[in-house]
Amino acid sequence: MQQTDFLSRIYPSITGVANKDWQEKLREIEDLKIQKVAVFLSQFDVKERNHLYKFLLKSSIKEVPLVHLRDDTEKEDVEFFIKNFHTRCFNIHEEFFQFLDKWQGYWDKIYLEMNYDNSIVKAVDMKKIAGFCIDLSHLKAAIAKGSEEAYYIFSQKRKNKVICNHLNGFDPQTNEDKHTITSLRDFDYLTTLPKDVFGEIIALEVYNSIHEQMEFKNYIANLLNGHFKTL
Repeated sequence: MQQTDFLSRIYPSITGVANKDWQEKLREIEDLKIQKVAVFLSQFDVKERNHLYKFLLKSSIKEVPLVHLRDDTEKEDVEFFIKNFHTRCFNIHEEFFQFLDKWQGYWDKIYLEMNYDNSIVKAVDMKKIAGFCIDLSHLKAAIAKGSEEAYYIFSQKRKNKVICNHLNGFDPQTNEDKHTITSLRDFDYLTTLPKDVFGEIIALEVYNSIHEQMEFKNYIANLLNGHFKTL
């Protein structure tokens, strides 16, 4: 990928575990008049998603470049985001390969996110989907732990596109990812990763407020633009 400003590639995200989480983030998005965000459906069941969708349609949001799917999301969920928000990327976990059939017709928009538990689900078949959604802190943890996932990603990424990422913090003391950021230094691990693991669409996967996410975005963009400019 050619060098481009990371500021234009990093997106704040709607994340959370309850109704109030996405409602608070949507209010912030409206206040800041943000038009492009990623959406993580990871913790939202069908009832919660349907509620969220109604509010998304009324919001200032014009584009959702990336959506994190769940095992119970249907083809209709995928079509909702493509039709209304021009979504390019949907990411899944390894164990979701058993559900691929229900997303038939959209496999060219599905990207794999891997963990760092040193185990790869046998059903994983990269030939069926579009490529990798590399979770950057997961990759850092996999490298630090010597997990099988790190080898798999580095051996496969030349044959499979890396279009999108999740970006959260990393704790070097535990070698684990952090979804609630307590210091900007939680992002400094990013400069230890190779340039070709960063995609065009980088979604912040943190529970922090949208205002904080915008601060993180600026810090990370400056960090990575400066780092890769010197390479």
